[in-house]
Amino acid sequence: MVAFADLSPSFLVGLSSLILPVASSGFLDAGNVLRSTVCEQIATEVSSSSIVYYTGSSQYTKDNYHWSASSSQAAECSFEPATAEDVGIALKILGQTQTPFGVKSGGHAANANFSSTSGVQIAMYSFSDVVYDSATQTATVGTGLLWDDVYAALEQYSVTVVGVKVTGIGVGGVTLGGGYSHLTNQHGLSIDNVVAYELVLPNGTVTDIRSSTDSDLFFALRGGFNNFGIVTRVTLKTHPQAQVWGGRISYSLDQWEGASSAIANFWANVTDPKASIYNTYNYVYGVPEMSIIIFYDAPTCPKGIYDEFLLAPHFEQDISTRSYVSFLQSLPLNATSGLRSVFHWVALEEITIPVLDMIANETRAWAAELIDSSGLIISYDVDPYLPTIYDHADSPTAYPPTRDRGYSYIQVYYGWADSKYDATMIEAVDASAQHMTQVLTHYGQDIANVAVYPNNAPPDMTLEKMYGDNLPRLRAIKKAVDPDNVMGLTGGWKF
Repeated sequence: MVAFADLSPSFLVGLSSLILPVASSGFLDAGNVLRSTVCEQIATEVSSSSIVYYTGSSQYTKDNYHWSASSSQAAECSFEPATAEDVGIALKILGQTQTPFGVKSGGHAANANFSSTSGVQIAMYSFSDVVYDSATQTATVGTGLLWDDVYAALEQYSVTVVGVKVTGIGVGGVTLGGGYSHLTNQHGLSIDNVVAYELVLPNGTVTDIRSSTDSDLFFALRGGFNNFGIVTRVTLKTHPQAQVWGGRISYSLDQWEGASSAIANFWANVTDPKASIYNTYNYVYGVPEMSIIIFYDAPTCPKGIYDEFLLAPHFEQDISTRSYVSFLQSLPLNATSGLRSVFHWVALEEITIPVLDMIANETRAWAAELIDSSGLIISYDVDPYLPTIYDHADSPTAYPPTRDRGYSYIQVYYGWADSKYDATMIEAVDASAQHMTQVLTHYGQDIANVAVYPNNAPPDMTLEKMYGDNLPRLRAIKKAVDPDNVMGLTGGWKF
């Protein structure tokens, strides 16, 4: 089905005198909107519940919008499939015509062309169901949802799933890429909690992928993203969820020392898997600030775990007992929308005062260096995890390539305004990650070869650095399920 002027192909034939030919890829309709022949073919062959949108439609704008400006593009059209079968029809057409396409879940990818395209933008919004099964203690969720929506839908059942730590992130990229959460110390990554995927293969076939039905694809999908088709729904283990305790504490630059001490002591002494922190050293529009998210998975927190954070000098705090949904929605961590963006990822074996001082210095140095390159937000986040976080998977996964032990991590984020500095920013984040790796190695931390998290890797990251020894197996699976390389027409990390 086509939306925008709602002109069907048969009606357009009747208006042939009003249609102006434009090259061989499409035509201008009566409203002077360029209609791609591929988009029209999709609109003609899919069911009436699935819709193609063109420029000028508010839904086209929504479908092409991405959180990061560096990831946004203007597609020939956008397509919102409503059934897995219609996804299959579109995939066959795109493969036959060799048309580039993008697949968007939440649109939070930072790297250009990863979920956006100048071809056909597939937006998964119609896959927005959340079905809880109390008998199996699972939830089946559509990949068009944000995690915010999933958590809210499950709250009535007093359960939740392992997703992400912040608001505004889509289900698709997380359940296909990894998924670190406030609950990861207890339950592992989001992909460790996947029971099944509804997958549309590159040949258009709709199939249910589980460990028992296809162990190769089940391995590959958990960390291998969109190399093997388009996932429309994911079934996840659920976990009981009562009220939680925690919130945000903010520290000015002159208060960073006390906050860093609290972080180091937390890492050294706290082994309770219900406790989690998420710390960010920031320069926001030139202003230094640190935010620490403290979380305990119960209505009250045992004494001693967070006392130092609360006693250290700070200028703001919002700590209370509330629902898990309310806790997540209280954190303004998606305020970077609209900037150009790049991430990086460095592993940590230990979080000590010298390590945190190094991270703070890195934040200050690169904030000063990049301010003239329209660098508006420079953020270095410290994510402490227990070394047991990778013990929760029932079978091997594409990422991480080894589960011998878990690590804590530094997540680097740069946000800037001017596209002429794209290369400058990517070079800078690479240089910073390399420098921190060298310093950590000097401190005796064996982290130089730890796999980089694909969802937080810059666009020039190599597949070997993310997938290690799993890469040959992933390439073999990719070749078997997609011999014509249909999924090579879309972006992302390609095997």
